[in-house]
Amino acid sequence: MREAYIYDAVRTPRGKGKATGTLHEVTSVELAAQVLEALRERNDLDTSKVDDVMLGCVMPIGEQGGDIARIAVLAADYSESVAGAQVDRFCASGLEAVNIAAAKVKSGEADMAIGGGVESMSRVPMLSNGSAWPTDPEIAMKIHFVPQGISADTIATKYGFSRTDVDAFAVQSQQRAAKAWQEGRFKKSIVPVKDQLGQVLLDRDEHMRPDASMQSMASLEPSFKAQGEMMPGFDAVIQQRYPELEKIDHVHTAGNSSGIVDGAAGVLIGTKEMGEALGLKPRARIVGAASIGSEPSIMLTGPEFVTKKLMTKLGMTKKDIDLWELNEAFAAIVLRWVQALDLDMEKVNVNGGAIAMGHPLGATGAMILGTMVDELERADKERALVTLCIGAGMGTATVIERV
Repeated sequence: MREAYIYDAVRTPRGKGKATGTLHEVTSVELAAQVLEALRERNDLDTSKVDDVMLGCVMPIGEQGGDIARIAVLAADYSESVAGAQVDRFCASGLEAVNIAAAKVKSGEADMAIGGGVESMSRVPMLSNGSAWPTDPEIAMKIHFVPQGISADTIATKYGFSRTDVDAFAVQSQQRAAKAWQEGRFKKSIVPVKDQLGQVLLDRDEHMRPDASMQSMASLEPSFKAQGEMMPGFDAVIQQRYPELEKIDHVHTAGNSSGIVDGAAGVLIGTKEMGEALGLKPRARIVGAASIGSEPSIMLTGPEFVTKKLMTKLGMTKKDIDLWELNEAFAAIVLRWVQALDLDMEKVNVNGGAIAMGHPLGATGAMILGTMVDELERADKERALVTLCIGAGMGTATVIERV
């Protein structure tokens, strides 16, 4: 088995995922194409040497449909020999796309590939593509389907996280993201998004609220209380699955949940030999990856189990990992992961996360992996583990090692 090396990782800034957001005027294909263009230009890349482009996209419909990866390849003026495929593993799609690209390199199917993702949540809203999972009564009843916000509140209730706990984590995310921007920790990987005239539209994450405080967080109403408590409500459904919970404590708000944003990311992966032939220097190595299924009603506990699975597979312990990164879908998800694995919070999401900067569904996994490549170099660390919780109960994780 060959090694898969990361040669570069880039991302756009995240724009607010609404009609008033700066990136709303930029199509999904253009967001992805600008990331691909940046990888080519930054590395003086002969694109005919790229075998495949895998892009995560969770709402592959409308302008994001029709295999957006291949269309982005053509829009970016890559060699027409470069193939492309769209990947959907819900919120982990971007990381799954990277893992597939790395697997192609390791197996010999590709000598160089790109993994990444794109999501324009302002142009193609969540749930646009439909799903049997929440709408088919037979499957919904079988798995005790509830919306993710109810699942997050259930995790907070089951594992003892209060409104104060989740708000405090959200404030920390905002503060860490603000500090990371102030110290230029993202400058190596940010690709400013430009308009058709070449003028910069956005060069900084737009969703952040660096002035957030416990007081401002406390003023926000719970986002999922009405869904849970209406008659009949989703609280009753989740309590069928978890009858030990007398009442669901609705603690998640717009302030301690991930933001809806637009964005794209890409990671350039190849063999040592192909890198040498193109004059590229490897920055990190993909050590290993894994995915797992978990209980689908509570749905968001997968990171705990996939982390254990991957570390066992790799023969690693916590001492082997310097940095831990979990997508901040909801505050309680990270708090439960830290609790379950007894992690040091000073090593977890050190540059903030999706609560502060937003979660462009198909791109986030590739974004946070790239952040860890940068942070390993900046902090002179060796290894990082990146993971995400996933709808319908799954987890995906990847370990990278700095070269």
